[in-house]
Amino acid sequence: MTDTENSQMDVRDHEKTFEGFVKFVTWASIAILLFLVFLALVDG
Repeated sequence: MTDTENSQMDVRDHEKTFEGFVKFVTWASIAILLFLVFLALVDG
């Protein structure tokens, strides 16, 4: 077994990556919705 003091992880990089992922998904969802609205308006 590993020592508990050595098993402490620095999760700042993980949190930063996840925050970037959430921002990307948010903007991608908005872009897709706007594209679908545009298609509906031009009878695509």
